[in-house]
Amino acid sequence: MQSKKPMSARSINIDQDSVLDEVLRLWPSLSEAQRSLVAGHLHISHYKKNDEIYRNSDNTDQIYILVSGKAKVQKDGVGGRNQIIRVIKPVEMFGYRAHFAGERHRTFATAFESSVVATLPMAIVEQLMRENPEVSLCIVRHLSVLLGQSDDRTINLTQKHIRGRLAEALLFLKHNYGVEEDGCTLSIYLSREDLASLSNMTTSNAIRTLSSFATERLIAIDGKKIKIVDEEELHKVSKMG
Repeated sequence: MQSKKPMSARSINIDQDSVLDEVLRLWPSLSEAQRSLVAGHLHISHYKKNDEIYRNSDNTDQIYILVSGKAKVQKDGVGGRNQIIRVIKPVEMFGYRAHFAGERHRTFATAFESSVVATLPMAIVEQLMRENPEVSLCIVRHLSVLLGQSDDRTINLTQKHIRGRLAEALLFLKHNYGVEEDGCTLSIYLSREDLASLSNMTTSNAIRTLSSFATERLIAIDGKKIKIVDEEELHKVSKMG
């Protein structure tokens, strides 16, 4: 994939103090000196839709924090087919596992929509971890949650049938990104290709299953907008697999 250069944070007039406040929410126990250390090394970038945030095989010398927008982490699959393995929501850390494993990135991350991403050198993160045990616990907890989610998705994507996988994906998106003001429409507009990748199915199967769900009045479709009409029944479909 071609890497696209992010626009400078200054060029889009981002309030750096507001971004810093969002990042510091992750580690509320930092001392004033540690907060100043973060502030002095934090870099802010803006990405347009489909811009690559990092690519596989890149060095893992920084941690990424999605401040606003939406992003996806993908992995190259068999035959050049990419698989979405995780979606990122504000304010969440990502792109740091490989550093602790002593590896280069095995995944790549892309913006779903216009997004603001803050980065911090891993050397600074490690210093904070040594000085402040709460930072270490925060990162361990986050990695532990991701491992649990990965275990669940392994079962869902390998043992559930197409309908169960797609229902699971729709509920997963609602849980991660919420809904619009109507209380029903998912607040993320995925292409059919992305929805298929998230559900581990072909695009044609995703389109057919979405149409089937719409016919059964489980959802309503308006272009890329998906409204969940009968969440209880979707849960049943997901559970039955």
